Amino acid sequence: MGKEISINGYQLEICSNSPQSALYAAQGGATRVEFCQNLENGGTTPSYGQIVQVRKLIDIGIHVLIRPRAGDFVYSDLEFEEMLVDIQFCKDAGCDGVVIGILNIDGTVDVERTKALIEAARPMQVTFHRAFDKCASPITSLAVLIELGIDRLLTSGMQDKAVDAIELLKQLVEYAEGKIVIMPGAAVDSSNIAMILNTTGAIAIHSSAKETIVSSMSYDRTEVTSMNESIYSTSKEKVHQLVDILKKQ
Repeated sequence: MGKEISINGYQLEICSNSPQSALYAAQGGATRVEFCQNLENGGTTPSYGQIVQVRKLIDIGIHVLIRPRAGDFVYSDLEFEEMLVDIQFCKDAGCDGVVIGILNIDGTVDVERTKALIEAARPMQVTFHRAFDKCASPITSLAVLIELGIDRLLTSGMQDKAVDAIELLKQLVEYAEGKIVIMPGAAVDSSNIAMILNTTGAIAIHSSAKETIVSSMSYDRTEVTSMNESIYSTSKEKVHQLVDILKKQ
């Protein structure tokens, strides 16, 4: 299990999409990583090999994204079973938490399936991710998550960028009353992290702190337009910048 660290009373979670990215997040001073792959499509569950490798590489918290595919958060029976299997593997691999989100077609939290995922995950921590931002009612959905015993909510405040949802994020923090950690995320960077925390009252925040990495291939067959795209990677320097800001809060 990874150690829980605090940065001047704040928690900084970095979304990392590879073992190398997770290592950069740890070296940059992050509290923990939300570990995924396929960040270009919003993130999906990383492979077993990646989970095992990252657990060996870093000693901070590892919270694994449990998302079987890109797209919406309404899952088939087979996809739900896959989520349960992935959660069990994360537990066996010594991860610290999982990050889940599962909805009904009407934009409400799928209570029964969420409850089953939580039960499968314990004693690991459980975060409900930005599936929340597709819910029909923020306060009603938050109340459900509190009742279910979710530890943490990652949300952009139902906007593409957290900075555009300051008032709702503040309302969520106030409504939560410490019963669940409200963690703003989405386009959080060094230019807005302090303002988001100071205005909302949040004590945890989420950032990808990413940079774009272009292909290192010296040869490229231009007739084939795919399979040579740029990818995202956690930037150790950007994580350092966020940590330095938090230390001065």
